[in-house]
Amino acid sequence: MYRVVMIRHGQSEWNQKNLFTGWTDVNLTENGIEEAKDAGRILRESDYGFDIAFASVLQRSIKTLHYALDELGLLWIPEEKSWKLNERHYGALQGLSKPETTEKYGEEQVHLWRRSLSVRPPMLEQDDKRLPKFDPRYADVPTERLPAGESLQDTIERVGEFWDEKIVPLVQDGHHILIAAHGNTIRALIKFMEDLEEHELLDLNIPTGVPLVYELDDDVKPIRRFYLGHPTHVEEKKRQAADPNHDPD
Repeated sequence: MYRVVMIRHGQSEWNQKNLFTGWTDVNLTENGIEEAKDAGRILRESDYGFDIAFASVLQRSIKTLHYALDELGLLWIPEEKSWKLNERHYGALQGLSKPETTEKYGEEQVHLWRRSLSVRPPMLEQDDKRLPKFDPRYADVPTERLPAGESLQDTIERVGEFWDEKIVPLVQDGHHILIAAHGNTIRALIKFMEDLEEHELLDLNIPTGVPLVYELDDDVKPIRRFYLGHPTHVEEKKRQAADPNHDPD
């Protein structure tokens, strides 16, 4: 049996303000830092060890990984950052207030943008400086692969590609892997690995800073997934994640 652990980054500044975030590179809040440290402590107390780690290229993911690894005494292990683990790109919605956007466009439209598989948000214009093609961290990525906005299905495709090409071979070689990523990245991975129905995905909310463990069979297919931590703490974090105003954006 193999095992992979994932952590959704701790609370970010825009999580706290209830703004659409996407690829905007916002920092962790003080609470988010504590969540990341708590994740590391939970993993240490549960005797989890890792020899390679992954994050997106966004600082809330990278810092969550580092705070967790510091608690584990594993800051020295190899790590890799990839844009394919970035949060879903929310296009022109990025930076907008979720309640105000709902007021402007209506609850049904915003629900489609946030929760459907195939509906994309309004795209960024091609001269918009928020486009990733203007950001040096994506200089090595072919321009045609950089989104101006994504549906969840778009996110599933890039994350699934990363899982198959990068994670699966390492798992099969016996590596112990920790991934610090984002709410929609992790939802996308779960959808990809378990082939969930769309209605099952709609109810899937990922709490911040709670380690999610995947046990995998010899073919790197899921046996089960579960959260680590005290049951009361985990249930409270899951309840917070299920709040329609604070789900994984």
